[in-house]
Amino acid sequence: MRAPLAVIVTLALAACGSGTDPASPALWQAHCADTQQAWLFGTVHALERPADWRGDAVDKAMAEADLLMVELADPDNAKASAQVWETLAKSPGQGPLSGRVAAEQRKNLAAVLDRTGLKDGDFAGIETWAAALTVAQASSRQLDSANGIDRAVIAAMNGKQIEELEGREAQLSIFDRLPESEQRDLLDAIVADAARGRDEATDLATAWRRGDMDAIAQESRRGLLADPELREALFTARNRRWTARITQAMKRGDVAFVAVGAAHLVGPQGVPAMLREQGCAVERVQ
Repeated sequence: MRAPLAVIVTLALAACGSGTDPASPALWQAHCADTQQAWLFGTVHALERPADWRGDAVDKAMAEADLLMVELADPDNAKASAQVWETLAKSPGQGPLSGRVAAEQRKNLAAVLDRTGLKDGDFAGIETWAAALTVAQASSRQLDSANGIDRAVIAAMNGKQIEELEGREAQLSIFDRLPESEQRDLLDAIVADAARGRDEATDLATAWRRGDMDAIAQESRRGLLADPELREALFTARNRRWTARITQAMKRGDVAFVAVGAAHLVGPQGVPAMLREQGCAVERVQ
């Protein structure tokens, strides 16, 4: 997020630093209709260094599960990512980025572009949502998607059935379908945070390591997710779709280990809350 952006986009960033950081990420257990069960595990898509994220509770959950559900099943497929980006993100005649931000953000945009080495004219053929994600990525260079926990979970559960909740085309299509006005709101929010030196992805990673879901919940209510239309498209509607898929998996008898961005598991519009609304008992176990 992607924080929301760090939950939603897999960043292709340069590695930085070494060593392993201890982590105690949040884990929930859901019971529905007596015999139906699922585990909900909050992830981050990029970290500065590898994290020591496994413990007894997580290992038990992964061992009991017969199905892994993730946002993207093959995050290392760079060719597929490039093809989707080429199809959705590029469109001629978009004009310079400075013409697509609010007047009060133009000074901030100039500072961010100067700091990141990007050029205003670089975005003439890139749609506004894609430009916003590019600026966010360039502002988070200390994080490395190779250290993302989604990848680590997929590797740890190798050999078990895997189900993709969205996929890269569906994820980016969410942005691509936004009206231009909302794409510009997205760009303004990202530029404003970048200009203040706030790195949502880094803040999220710190909270994730501590299992601090209160801090993650605060992040999920600010910035671009404070915009009602963006929140519905990038957060609530996705959680609703995922909850339906998780429920379907449980009804057919699968025990699912659901590994998604941690921000999607907090608050009244998070996946645990949506499962509770359906009558499931959901308990945080780590």
